[in-house]
This record gives sequence, C-alpha cells and structure tokens, in this order.
Amino acid sequence: MTAPEPDLRHHGDAEVRADGLGLVDLAVNVRTGTPPAWLRERLAATLADLAAYPDQATARAAVAARHARPVDEVLLTAGAAEAFVLLARVSTARHIAVVHPQFTEPEAALRDAGHRVHRVLLSPEDGFRLGTVPEEADLVVLGNPTNPTSVLHPAAAVSALARPGRTLVVDEAFMDTVPGERESLAAVRDLPGRVVVLRSLTKTWGLAGLRIGYVLGPAPLIAELAAAQPLWPVSTPALAAAEACSTPAALAEAEQAAAELARWRRYLVQGLTAFRSVRLYGEPAASFVLIRLPEAAAVRTRLREHGFAVRRGDTFPGLGEEWLRIAVRDEETTDRFLKALAAVLGPDAPEPTPGP
Repeated sequence: MTAPEPDLRHHGDAEVRADGLGLVDLAVNVRTGTPPAWLRERLAATLADLAAYPDQATARAAVAARHARPVDEVLLTAGAAEAFVLLARVSTARHIAVVHPQFTEPEAALRDAGHRVHRVLLSPEDGFRLGTVPEEADLVVLGNPTNPTSVLHPAAAVSALARPGRTLVVDEAFMDTVPGERESLAAVRDLPGRVVVLRSLTKTWGLAGLRIGYVLGPAPLIAELAAAQPLWPVSTPALAAAEACSTPAALAEAEQAAAELARWRRYLVQGLTAFRSVRLYGEPAASFVLIRLPEAAAVRTRLREHGFAVRRGDTFPGLGEEWLRIAVRDEETTDRFLKALAAVLGPDAPEPTPGP
C-alpha cells in the first residue's frame, strides 16, 4: 500500500490555533519572550513613516555589511518563504533535487511553479547525515541546520555539493540559533556554480508576523529575483527590523541567546533519553529536537490534554507518523513537559530525572 503524500503546507502554527488556546507552544520554533523591548520600540517608531513608500537602501546595506558582501548580492524578502517562491518562479532548472526531511515550503513552491522535484531522502539510522545528490541535478535545495531534524551539516559537506552549472540553495533560517553560526556559507563567495543562502529574522527575534528575510547570492541572480518581486515587497517596519538586527549589539544578543539555547537543548535531550521508547537520531543543533516513538500521533493528542502542543512529523517527506518535533524551551518549561510526557507514556516510561 502506497503511503499518503505528506501535506507540504502544514506548519507548526496549526498545532496551536483554534482549540490550542492556552497550550504551551512547543510546535513553533520562535524564541520565547520576543521581540525584545528595544526592537519593539524600534518598530513602533516606524509608524510615523508609513505614509512614505518603503526604501530598502539602508537596510540592504546593513545586511550586506553584516555578511561582508556587496549590496548587489543581497535581496530583502517578505520572509524566507517568499524567497522560495521567487527562486521557483525564475528557475529554469531541468533536474531539481530537494534534500529531505526538511522545511517543506521549497518543494511546495517548486511544484506550484510547475517544476518536477526529485527527493533525496536522508536516513535516520545514519543520523540524517548529508550524502550524495544526483550528479545531473542543476538545482539542489537543503536546510542547514535542517528543520525538522535539527542536524547541522558541516560547511565542507554542503560546499562539496556546489558545481559549475548548478544552483545550490541553502536554507539557513535557523543558523543564527547556532553559537558562532559555525558551518554557515553566508559569507562564502568563491564556490563553483551559483550558491544561494536564505536567512530569516523570524526565529531569534520573534518576527513571524512581520515577514522579513533575505537572500544572499550572485548579483545577476539577485537582480533576476528582484525583478520577479512585486513593487515594495518589504514593509517599512520590516526594513527597520532588518537594519536593527544586523547591528553589532543585536548580533551579540543573538549569540548570547544561541548559547543559552544550547544549554536548554542539552537539558531537554538528557531528559528525553531517560525514556526507553524515545529515540533521537543525529546530534540536534538548532532550536528544536526531533524524536521517534511508537504511536506518536496518539502521544501528541494526549500531550494536548496535558497542556502541550508539539509538531507532528508525518508532513515531512522521509518521516512518518512515529515522529514528533519539540521546540527547545527553558528548563522549567522542559521539566513540566517531561512530566507530562511521562504521564502520557505510562508505566513503560518512568518519569525521567533531568540533568543539571
């Protein structure tokens, strides 16, 4: 029997809508307590400028400086999701490979634009380690660190996929959740072919509702993507956010948040490993953890009864109903979640004792 096609349009926010009122949100990977007060004030200050059309020049220059790139290699977008749509619209690729499991919007956008997509499925037994893709692929898309696996691929392994005549698209939406942004290709400009890096300000800064992201890549391709955008695609408040979040002070705050997140993630992982029925694959490096356990769909429903929303995994190609994604939160929230999970799993999974 053929497995049903995953719902590529399902996202974590669906887990906490409607009847999700009052649930602790472990389904969406946005940092809690954001936007910070200073950023909210900066955004509020733009309200006086809304009568004027948005001007990207200052924000674009700030992002370019942040990544040590020329301005003409930066495109600001209404979130990283818009960038996937633009790439799909302008692509003339004949052999497209999307590395899964990963964020599903790139494949959805490509299919909506009429492209055929070949899925390259990574193996959990191999820790979702990046392998080979078809040599004939002239467009390759992957995430780093990858949603939902939380695996951070070495920059060398990602760079090895670059080829003359190939466009390599690397979704780095969660790279700023990694201390030091190690393994990023955002400032790399000397690889063969066309290497495109996508970034988002949603996760660390809590700006999902504002819609701001950007593309880094070769100037000719950036110009082509810009030509496919509608006029004034990024609002004045979103441009202010891009500029503000590119300053040295903001980058230092993001680095501190990434270090704190790493501690919280270790705490969550240690608690999860105490459950006999829970399996983790690879080494999680981002703001979420992917787990595998029997009857995960029923577990997810029961967790809602205990006040917690987690992300189903079966909508990601390469996974199935036995997978759940859990957002990393502070230790107190994690303790409450682990207690709820122990209650749901019952006597076969004694209540864990989290480490320090």
